[in-house]
Amino acid sequence: MSARGSEHPATGMDGEAWGFRPRVAHEADLKREVMVSTNALSRLIVAHPHSVRTEGLRLVHRPVFRLHGISPNSVLNEGPPPAAVSFSVAGDLLRLARAMRAEAYDPARGLVDYRALAISPAYAEFRECSRRLRSFDLATLNGRETRLAFWINLYNALIVDAVIQCGVRQTVNEVPGFFWRAAYAIGGLRFCAFDIEYGILRANAPHPAIPGAHFGPRDPRRRHRLAGLDPRIHFALVCAARSCPPIAVYEPERIDAQLDLAARAFINGGGVAVDRGSGEVRLSPIFQWYAPDFGARPWAPGDRRPLLEFVTRYLWDNHHRELALRGKPKVRFLAYDWSLNLSNP
Repeated sequence: MSARGSEHPATGMDGEAWGFRPRVAHEADLKREVMVSTNALSRLIVAHPHSVRTEGLRLVHRPVFRLHGISPNSVLNEGPPPAAVSFSVAGDLLRLARAMRAEAYDPARGLVDYRALAISPAYAEFRECSRRLRSFDLATLNGRETRLAFWINLYNALIVDAVIQCGVRQTVNEVPGFFWRAAYAIGGLRFCAFDIEYGILRANAPHPAIPGAHFGPRDPRRRHRLAGLDPRIHFALVCAARSCPPIAVYEPERIDAQLDLAARAFINGGGVAVDRGSGEVRLSPIFQWYAPDFGARPWAPGDRRPLLEFVTRYLWDNHHRELALRGKPKVRFLAYDWSLNLSNP
């Protein structure tokens, strides 16, 4: 069942909070949100202990599927595989990611024309190619660079595909459980957007609002996680919001140079702001949500110098670098704009 055709039952609960996408700007707000979520999850576990297929899913994840009416088998690339082709799936996906970006992405504004893309030949071919992922052997992805580029590109393509298939109009938060619902079957296993982000690219690190490794010890997807966490992925993953980084297509041969470029573009393009008068440093909430990835404590209470040390590696302005590292500057986290990165609203 595709995301477009699945039911979104009225739960009476906030879809954004239940999507477990980090949104709050203050630790106290996070604690309240997690407490509400945890209590409701516990009630659902008791009421519906066998309501979804639980193989490979952590206990805390199972009620999320029930709450949003998501079948553990629902994926966007269902259907019979296309006729046999001689090219590799990974190679075709890279080619089609480039084609879709060229057709619908406005690099000057960092926005996507989803309406034009939905009826384009490139997108139609991508949809067909995505069905080949069902039988794709992930073990054929050799080396860190190849795997890193493959999963980043696939995440970004999946999000674009899900926006179109789910009929998103203003924000992905209008679709309950969007990041759990956006999923592909790959090599016989289901990978949703969160699985790719947390389980694979963040090397099975915990979600900021859910303690513990994303993939449990008996989850077969666990073996595909990257060996280490590269914090620069946060400037490459695009979740279809206006505050997200620009969309790029990543190549194994140039992945490290491209990730450095992505970090510089995001940090100098509004992800970090330094007030010359007050010396205050304003950071994207990405640095708070994923603070441990940048060397700070979870949610960055107290000492935020590790965050500043990271961003100053990529700041172009020498004076801003000096201000950010001088003494103990005040650090504030910016609001996150979840409006759809749509070029023609």
